[in-house]
Amino acid sequence: MATIDLTAATFEQTVTDNDIVLVDFWAAWCGPCRNFAPVYETASAFHPGVVFGKVDTEAERELAGAAGIMSIPTLMVFREGILIYAQPGAMPAPALDELIGAVKAADMNAVRAELAEQAAQEPVESPA
Repeated sequence: MATIDLTAATFEQTVTDNDIVLVDFWAAWCGPCRNFAPVYETASAFHPGVVFGKVDTEAERELAGAAGIMSIPTLMVFREGILIYAQPGAMPAPALDELIGAVKAADMNAVRAELAEQAAQEPVESPA
């Protein structure tokens, strides 16, 4: 499967409608982004069923800001609509394949339980 361009209009639906979605936040002027692009594109061919999206941070500034992107390239990985990985920096092919394997093997019931526990521990703000 080839990579797909994501926009503010398509991002949320892509993440929620697919089991595993990788998102590469990049820009044309970014050398490390250009170096990572062929690694990312090649990985997309070896992992059917995984969506490989790309967000051009120059064209989609609002989306990049909403995602909290501070450095590019940044790779985000969503599983069942839940963000389970976000890290800036280009990644070599073996590390990307290892990450994808770990995402596929993740126990999402445990992830959801951990998120629920974290939410329960957050202090509740009372109205002023």
